[in-house]
Amino acid sequence: MTGTTGARRRGRPPRTESAGTRDRILSAAREEFSERGYEKTSVRGIAKAAGVDSALVHHYFGTKDQIFAAAIEVAFAPALNAPDAVAAGPPDGVGERLTRFIFGVWENPTTRTPLLAIVRSAVNNETAAAVFRRLVATQLLRRIAGQLDLPDAELRAELAAAQLVGCAMLRYVIKVEPLASADLEQIVARVAPVVQGHLTGP
Repeated sequence: MTGTTGARRRGRPPRTESAGTRDRILSAAREEFSERGYEKTSVRGIAKAAGVDSALVHHYFGTKDQIFAAAIEVAFAPALNAPDAVAAGPPDGVGERLTRFIFGVWENPTTRTPLLAIVRSAVNNETAAAVFRRLVATQLLRRIAGQLDLPDAELRAELAAAQLVGCAMLRYVIKVEPLASADLEQIVARVAPVVQGHLTGP
């Protein structure tokens, strides 16, 4: 005699599985990657934190790389609106708009904490760095480049991003003084013209 649960493949969610299971796994993955980093986080650990079987984690997300990609995409989502800031006004103000937007994401504790976890994982592990690069390249830099009707648009977008990411690393991750405690308006006043030059300069 075969029961209704016996026929179900191990790790497969039943039809009555809560719609929130995937979100619960994703939330647990973000916390695990944030606390332990990429290398020390395991699928089994994510499953345990989410209260599910590890096979269920694989069912929803696949490999550890894919789970990490899904986790950082959610955490990085606020920054992915940066191209909208580029397109939100005249070209001569794009540097300030983009600079204010990116630093605004970092200044907000709610969005800064997951970003710190992403950056730390990417810095410490090449696999995590590759996943992060793909996300930034496909969903951020290429979209910004698409807003620029200029030669070498992708290079311009990458240089602008390098300027902003470098400043963010020194201010929020490494916390180098006096940059770490400098007034945000002072930083924007100095960085925005450089970003403007990368995006629209000769």
